[in-house]
Amino acid sequence: MKRSLVLAIALGLMATGCGSDVSPTPLRDSASGMSPASSAAPEPSPSSPDRAPEAPTPPSAAAAEYFSSVAQIDGATRDRIQHSWRPGCPVPLEDLRLLTVAHWGFDGREHRGELVVHADAADGLGGVFRSLFDARYPIERMELVDVYGADDDASMAANNSSGFNCRPVTGNPGVWSEHSFGRAIDLNPVQNPYVTSAGAVLPPSGEAYVDRSRSSPGMIHADDAVVRAFAAIGWAWGGDWTSPKDYQHFSATGR
Repeated sequence: MKRSLVLAIALGLMATGCGSDVSPTPLRDSASGMSPASSAAPEPSPSSPDRAPEAPTPPSAAAAEYFSSVAQIDGATRDRIQHSWRPGCPVPLEDLRLLTVAHWGFDGREHRGELVVHADAADGLGGVFRSLFDARYPIERMELVDVYGADDDASMAANNSSGFNCRPVTGNPGVWSEHSFGRAIDLNPVQNPYVTSAGAVLPPSGEAYVDRSRSSPGMIHADDAVVRAFAAIGWAWGGDWTSPKDYQHFSATGR
């Protein structure tokens, strides 16, 4: 009888957890509403000094928004284009516009670029650059050619994409270039060089890109997104010329 009673008591103690290794569920702290286990110091957050900061995430195509604006040539802009425009140019200042557009750079980031163009082409070109932006076509640099003293060779060497510049046709000093009217644009001159009829390459650093069978960021090829975007407003590509070949060049007249 006693042995049965002792055995029953022992079984009861085991059922209530006494003498076992299992700890009872902790009670919540009435003041903080947290259990003792959860009141320990939290793990350091990603911004804590003992964790390396995460690299910023480049903007995605979906998050990026295109931007463009067209402005008249005011006094401030006139001061910025003293090299590219002068009295005697074939287009008056009031017929030119400052076009500012968003574009992707070779660094994969969004940038703002500036071009001076003819007033009657400004809106259409804003649409062209929207198409290039949507296609994520990269443009390394887009500054006013006056940053380079309106020196076309210096602008090309810097891989600068440019528009208006009151200058003669390359190799034909007696004829105004279409750039002189604000109706021509050159894109990424290094990746899209001008190849003369004699085989000279401008800029010289574009020699590596004369072979058009290759593909490289910024290069333009027949019937690609860049050519189609300009064709949509009636502009022709110098890469379609027989000789010379002007792979960087687009113009309203095809010249």
